[in-house]
Amino acid sequence: MDDSRQEALNSARKWLFKGLSKKDEGEGTKAPWWSVMCLTGVDYFSTLGYQPGIAFLAASYLSPMATVVLVFFTLFAALPIYRRVAQVSPRGQGSVAMLEHLLGGWRGKAAVLVLIGFAATDFIITITLSAADAAKHVVENPFMRGFSLSPLIVTDVLLLILAAIFLLGFKEAIGVAIVLVGTYLLLNLVVVCVCAQDILHNQQPITDWFGRLSRQYPSMPQMVFVSLLLFPKLALGLSGFETGVAVMPLVQGDPTDTQKEPTGRIRNTKTLLTTAAIIMSCFLIATSLITTLLIPEKEFQDGGQANGRALAYLAHHYLGDIFGTFYDVSTIAILWFAGASAMAGLINLVPRYLPRYGMAPDWARAMRPLVLVLFIVSIAVTQYFKADVDAQGAAYATGVLVLMTSAAIAVTLHDWKSSVGKRVVLCLISVLFVYTTLANIIERPEGLHIASFFIWAIIIVSFISRLRRSTELRIKNVVVDEEAEEIIREAMGVGAESLSTANLGQKMPGTIRLVAHHPGNLKYAEKLAEITHKHNISKEGIIFIEVILDDASEFVDDVLEVKGERRGEYCVLTCTTVAVPNALSAILLYLRDLTGKRPHIYLGWTEGAPLLYVLKFVFLGEGETASITREILRMAEKDENVRPCVHVA
Repeated sequence: MDDSRQEALNSARKWLFKGLSKKDEGEGTKAPWWSVMCLTGVDYFSTLGYQPGIAFLAASYLSPMATVVLVFFTLFAALPIYRRVAQVSPRGQGSVAMLEHLLGGWRGKAAVLVLIGFAATDFIITITLSAADAAKHVVENPFMRGFSLSPLIVTDVLLLILAAIFLLGFKEAIGVAIVLVGTYLLLNLVVVCVCAQDILHNQQPITDWFGRLSRQYPSMPQMVFVSLLLFPKLALGLSGFETGVAVMPLVQGDPTDTQKEPTGRIRNTKTLLTTAAIIMSCFLIATSLITTLLIPEKEFQDGGQANGRALAYLAHHYLGDIFGTFYDVSTIAILWFAGASAMAGLINLVPRYLPRYGMAPDWARAMRPLVLVLFIVSIAVTQYFKADVDAQGAAYATGVLVLMTSAAIAVTLHDWKSSVGKRVVLCLISVLFVYTTLANIIERPEGLHIASFFIWAIIIVSFISRLRRSTELRIKNVVVDEEAEEIIREAMGVGAESLSTANLGQKMPGTIRLVAHHPGNLKYAEKLAEITHKHNISKEGIIFIEVILDDASEFVDDVLEVKGERRGEYCVLTCTTVAVPNALSAILLYLRDLTGKRPHIYLGWTEGAPLLYVLKFVFLGEGETASITREILRMAEKDENVRPCVHVA
């Protein structure tokens, strides 16, 4: 019974952790730009499901003019920024990777952690808000009203289905996206055309609208000024650009494209971004106008039939419940798929950064455990907001705007050495993004509160994870040059042929003894005399090893290159790494496997507080080297009879 239970647990664990994401960026199926645009469009275009209603609640009858400001900002600020991001990061790394590279070290890592927090806000709220709005369309459908469904329960069910789909395996996403986006845009076009025809035939709605505007805003300059001030409240209409860059690896380029210069992919992605922005801009203006002119104000309010579903309200009112139900189904499908797009975005984002920094458990590279975590978080957020679309708008806008602001700043920093005119334009765009973000946060600070929760959660989990994973053997492979090989061979007292891969693991006659030595310190004779005296060993065959510390904010070294040097009568091995104890441990295990014998290393104690040196090692890559090296070796090799020996004095 115990064996069968253990076998079942092992099978479940194997299924859960299947497919650790080690895929090379740029690999995978490619598709034409217009079909990949549909994949980004499920996030971008699906906002039509709730954007007109949110715009009216924010700007009332000034909504169309405020939407024009949004469109102007989209085409002349956001679009140029993301076209440049696509050019600079053609493998879909986006503005997060740009800032990591521009800032470097722990500053870059800190920026990435904060931005991932805002990205988590953006994507999680996309999932929950889209599911909540889809639930709204289900509950408010005339054929479903008799069932008295709870929007909260329907939202939870949609989230459960989304998680289940990802756990089972989500394939052919682009094909599904093409059908959903094509159908959704076609139905919206029908609604817009029918409503526009009614407005042109019966011009009373236009007269009434102008009358209300003129009473509230006596002059056109006043309308424009207020529209500019109201723009941050409509910022949800900007979502989708970050996703557009993230899917770049899927965009088909030219046959002549290379990894370094994917010219065709960059050009096609720019076309994708531009086309999506133009389509969305046209729909935003048209839908804002028809909903403002044709829907009574009370229906936009909480409890009204147009709240969270303005276009669906018009579809039912002007084209009947049969067409309206088709529209509802299409809207529900694309909103649900927008959540799938956001889920995929987080699944790609988290493994790309956090495990590489040592700031997430190793299982975070596997899709299914990550999906379960995201599902639990999404359910918690849905409960917190009670599946209210309007209440989640601020958090969504905050996440979107911070990511777009980071993109503007990243492009400005990257192109700072360009012409003065271009610098001025980029600075102006960055200032506009910063203003929009701050205005949104000041107006509705709950968005920042939610984002802060995600940021602090990520930072705390990252710190704990880095601390726990600090004793992992992070180096995957050790490579030695010819001089290092010769030094090792001499220390072992064997011929050149004995270090060939054919003899890997066979026992050799000599013993390798390494002495850790600080780079730049030339007192080899004094160090050698000290070590041989304290440990009562011979000077023959001793090799000095010097480790040069690189960017300690990194966590993993895939390949450690070891070079050999002769400095007078002394033999020295040198290498550059992100953590000294890990490099020493990897070299010792490499030498053991190579020679078949236990190598010895001689280290000294470091004066100072132990806890301080532990933290110094975790974040700076050095500290109490002796004890940490031994612990890494103990974790990597459980058999103490074959474990390399660490000597300390």
